Amino acid sequence: MESSNKNAAAYFIDRHRHGEFSSKPAFIEADGGERQLNYGELAEQSDQLAHLYERHGLRRDDRAAMLVLDTIEFPVIFWGSLKAGVIPVPLNTLLSSDVYKAMLLDSRARALFVSSALFATIEPILNDTPDLKVVFIIGADEEKPSQGKYHSFAKELSLSEPCKPVSVSADECAFWLYSSGSTGAPKGVRHVHGSLQATSDTYGAQVLGIQKKDIIFSVAKMFFAYGLGNAMTFPLSVGATTVLFSGRPTPDSVFAILKKMTPTIFCGVPTLYAALLSSIEGQVPAGLEKIRCCISAGEALPEEIGLQWQKLTDVEILDGVGSTEMLHIFLSNSPGDVVFGTSGVAVPGYEIRLVDDVGNIVGPGTIGELLVKGSSAADSYWNQRDKSRTTFEGEWTHTGDKYEMREDGRMIYCGRTDDMFKVSGIWVSPFEIEQALVSHPLVLEAAVVAARDENDLEKPKAFVVLKSSEAQDDLVEVLKSHVKDKIGKWKYPRWIEVRDDLPKTATGKIQRFKLRDQP
Repeated sequence: MESSNKNAAAYFIDRHRHGEFSSKPAFIEADGGERQLNYGELAEQSDQLAHLYERHGLRRDDRAAMLVLDTIEFPVIFWGSLKAGVIPVPLNTLLSSDVYKAMLLDSRARALFVSSALFATIEPILNDTPDLKVVFIIGADEEKPSQGKYHSFAKELSLSEPCKPVSVSADECAFWLYSSGSTGAPKGVRHVHGSLQATSDTYGAQVLGIQKKDIIFSVAKMFFAYGLGNAMTFPLSVGATTVLFSGRPTPDSVFAILKKMTPTIFCGVPTLYAALLSSIEGQVPAGLEKIRCCISAGEALPEEIGLQWQKLTDVEILDGVGSTEMLHIFLSNSPGDVVFGTSGVAVPGYEIRLVDDVGNIVGPGTIGELLVKGSSAADSYWNQRDKSRTTFEGEWTHTGDKYEMREDGRMIYCGRTDDMFKVSGIWVSPFEIEQALVSHPLVLEAAVVAARDENDLEKPKAFVVLKSSEAQDDLVEVLKSHVKDKIGKWKYPRWIEVRDDLPKTATGKIQRFKLRDQP
């Protein structure tokens, strides 16, 4: 391969196909039969995908949707598509048929890779997607003959010959990710080849400090930008090993994997850390002693959860902030320099600034919108020119997050731009109230939104999930008093509603807009 080829697969896959990493496991499945895929096999099978595309009439720049669970087929398809110049579009595996239809129509995908366990969900809409020419099914009925546009992925790959990767520039579109939908309808986010190494050279190398001896386990799935970096980009950059889990991450399933696979790096989300702590009951489960580093993203980590986790496990959680638009974490705490309740400082290689509603830079002590500058920024949104213009402002990307900078430069999360509201003319941070609520021993999760009182004025309303179904009679008043004592009398929630769960994206972000829409 020519050195001028900037295909991301050349860096992450092909340079490991020979030598010390050739027979080393790149991916191990934690569930089922614990299948493995070593670096040499990954390089060879991803080479074959180009021929598979060629045989089925797909060409460079065509889109290939991926409705694929976290199994060893995912990296083969993703990196093989990059090698072929076909653009993979990983899709959230927990959505409805109608949402998949909208994404397939929006992306005009010509191929679909789908795990057999998910096929029943998407099958009803496949005849309504005229651009879709071929569907490859992963898993069951591998030996079943092809029927029309439906094919066994394993069989078709076995019939394909290795092909040389296409040569691309670092600025050429490599893949899309659809935004998680925490504030509404997902958008197709277009990323270039150079963005992948940009994240591994910055956060992966300079904050996470991943090494070839590491075993990494990410509960965030690979269709999500956070999970893509954790499970693929970072470990593949150094020759480490990734543990894959296709199921739903519950405390029981996570603890079982930690015990069996003994990872050294664990990548979670605040919701899961809270659930793990709730289920541990003071006893450290087997497997946690091997973990040298924990990270968190997707939503700001409440201070109380971070402190409890470190006290119990003696391991810090590096809380950070990333986005689909920036591909991974650009603002973070770092090893040995963690202040819980803050999102840390800019990751080396990135710049940040806070601006007011008219774009003026604001200093410490003032809430502003966070903008970030870095080489992993997305190229644009697909077919959404107005939103691209308002999000990507030259070299700067609007995050839509409200932050306050401390005097020491650390950033304190205040909420999404759409989540912020004023009480008595003063900005209120929903996240600050939520942190106060979850610091109470009875509360597992909390979400705060604005609601109108009898005078049509906005006041905080809280939705809480309790650790136990046996709540005390005066719970609401107890929680109101608790918040007043923690953060101030005027910030307490005027209404508190107990829920069994809160609406979230598949990546653990609370969908506050759904709570605002409820009476």
